[in-house]
Amino acid sequence: MPNERHSWRHSLPLALLLLWLAGIGLRLTILAVPPVLAIIRDDFGLSATEVGLLSSIPPALFAIAALAGSLLVARLGVTTALVGGLLLVAIGSALRGLATDFAILFATTIVMSAGIAIMQPIMPAAVRLWTPSRIGLGTAIYTNGLLVGEIFPVLLTIPYVLPWVGGDWRMSLVAWSAPIAVIAVVVYAGAPRSSAHRDAPATMPRRWLPDWHKSLVWRLGGLFCCINAIYFSANAFIPIYLISAGRPDLISGALTALNFGQLPASLLLLAFAERLERKAWPFLASGLLSLLSIAGLTLMVGPATIVWAALLGFSDAAALIVGLTLPALLCPPDDVARTSAGTFTLSYGGGVAIAVVSGAAWDVSGVPAMAFVPLAICGLALVAIALRMRARRELR
Repeated sequence: MPNERHSWRHSLPLALLLLWLAGIGLRLTILAVPPVLAIIRDDFGLSATEVGLLSSIPPALFAIAALAGSLLVARLGVTTALVGGLLLVAIGSALRGLATDFAILFATTIVMSAGIAIMQPIMPAAVRLWTPSRIGLGTAIYTNGLLVGEIFPVLLTIPYVLPWVGGDWRMSLVAWSAPIAVIAVVVYAGAPRSSAHRDAPATMPRRWLPDWHKSLVWRLGGLFCCINAIYFSANAFIPIYLISAGRPDLISGALTALNFGQLPASLLLLAFAERLERKAWPFLASGLLSLLSIAGLTLMVGPATIVWAALLGFSDAAALIVGLTLPALLCPPDDVARTSAGTFTLSYGGGVAIAVVSGAAWDVSGVPAMAFVPLAICGLALVAIALRMRARRELR
């Protein structure tokens, strides 16, 4: 037993590195598309509806295919399931380079997104298995990788990757798939193993469907639904809201602030995530700060827009990172993957529905600011759910 504990301590830096790399794999290929989306649109002559449909595939698959991740963990074990998800992402993304029309691009994007959807419920299980005594740190590390995976393609595709591949958008998507394949090999070769936590199918649970009778699944689903809806809908509606307000010049800065505002939250939580485990106040603060930021974005269009967007990104990312620790902290090891799968199914499905409601609120009322009312409600709901979880002693 002493040697075994020493083995886990000795492997902690490696486990954290692998979690960070796998986190990068959750977003790298998704964010490789926006920088070349205008070229794809012109090449295929896509309508705005087709562009929107292409962009909606990942979050929709996150809801639909999340349960497959739980199934793979139950049948194959954490490491094999995670490597399989990474390989599916790499293959799907590379196949996009063969797209000769929108239908093929659509189909291969589904394959890629399914791989990411499979990985998402596996990551909390990997944290629970690989860093059992450092769940907060492990979660903060892989979430930091996720955010870095969002930033790299946005920063590097246009100035470096596209010139390197001769301006071919197809080859740029293939290029971004290569790191995912490398990450899959590294994770398979380096995944920590110990005799007490043997990552083999025989020791994994046979139950893989979420227990929908457990109220915890619904509370976690509601918590993440609020967080995801705020982030995805803000990215969708801020640009067109600023156009309606006559300030298209603010779009680039606002979106940059919204997404880069997540990074300071991630870096801060690398140091403090373990102190915030099962604490209610980060969710209360995030909900209230999100509410304030949404009000600022709609009522104070101008230079302050950048500040409000950054604050919204910061508060939402902080809640996401702290929230991702909860399945591993609140569930028995055998239930982490299936509870996470249920959580992601509910949260991404609800997030897509809220985005539709936001658009309908704008269309029906004719008032652009009405699109942000459902997001403000999400901020309040985040506070209410956190208070409910504290009353049940799931949070402190």
